[in-house]
Amino acid sequence: MADSTTNGVPNGQAPTRSTDAVLKPSDPVPEGVHKVSGIEFNDYKDRDITASELVANMTNMGFQASAVADAARIINNMRDYRDPEEGTKTTIFLGYTSNLVSSGLRSILRYLVENKHVSAIVTTAGGVEEDLIKCLGDTYMCSFSAIGAELREKGMNRIGNLVVPNSNYCAFQDWVIPIFDAMLEEQEASRNDEEPLVWTPSKVIARLGREINNESSICYWAYKNNIPIFSPALTDGSIGDMLYFHTWKTDPKVLTVDITRDIRRINDIAMKAQRSGMIILGGGLIKHHIANANLMRNGAEHAVYINTAQEFDGSDAGARPDEAVSWGKIAADGESVKVYAEATVVFPLIVAATFAKASQKGED
Repeated sequence: MADSTTNGVPNGQAPTRSTDAVLKPSDPVPEGVHKVSGIEFNDYKDRDITASELVANMTNMGFQASAVADAARIINNMRDYRDPEEGTKTTIFLGYTSNLVSSGLRSILRYLVENKHVSAIVTTAGGVEEDLIKCLGDTYMCSFSAIGAELREKGMNRIGNLVVPNSNYCAFQDWVIPIFDAMLEEQEASRNDEEPLVWTPSKVIARLGREINNESSICYWAYKNNIPIFSPALTDGSIGDMLYFHTWKTDPKVLTVDITRDIRRINDIAMKAQRSGMIILGGGLIKHHIANANLMRNGAEHAVYINTAQEFDGSDAGARPDEAVSWGKIAADGESVKVYAEATVVFPLIVAATFAKASQKGED
């Protein structure tokens, strides 16, 4: 009679060891857990889907789609909050790196400032000068693979897949040096005053915003709406180059810029906030400067990070929000999310689902 088993397992039956491993029973799904779902475009056959609907439908999609939807939810919570006694709104800190101003995201950042959707800004020197320079000359599309030596020969400066003609920076010098001259004269004329004029990065940026007088400019609207722009590394860019050139023109006098008064100013804004929210696009200085101001109040109640940096090198840029909780920069009971994505892709969606929603216009 033929053997009815193979290696001790009855013929026609899978090994129990394998079935036990593959078909291991699941525990019951906890209450309140949402099932994975996506966007049902069939539900919008008769009309275009709105950006708000698109983002809302990403909530249970998973991966970074869910993080984008969470970011929109947290920002809407920032916007909706009112102090029950005084009606005070959330103080919203916006941080962004200079490359985002070089890109077309500048118009969205300007929209937020123009419509007073944010309370204070932190950016790098490039985030200031690129905004002003775009009022004087255009930035153009290029390619990530454009050859640096050839661009240098043509006087073209590459920022990712964008290029800025060097003539733009020459125009910036022609524009800004006379303004620095006037600022130095005002500084020197006030030396014997009871309260001498002291320039700070935020005061310099406000002055440049006033002087540019261009409605496409972030700095212009920040000046007009009295929204401070902080840039503790203001010399780290073309503005620093211009300040350097200016010292040769005015030596031994020098236009002095004091950062100490600005750290007092931004920290005071955080400390006086009834409720604080952070929206930070990118990492490095802008992220840490906003988070550190919120340390002064034992953390922000809301935080949205958007960047592509990873945490494995221990950098602050790549750190998840929970690391900031350990420092007291985000409140232990606050709400936060990090979206691992490039900001020009996801931030327009988030703004469309929050600040730019038709139902919320006129609320701020």
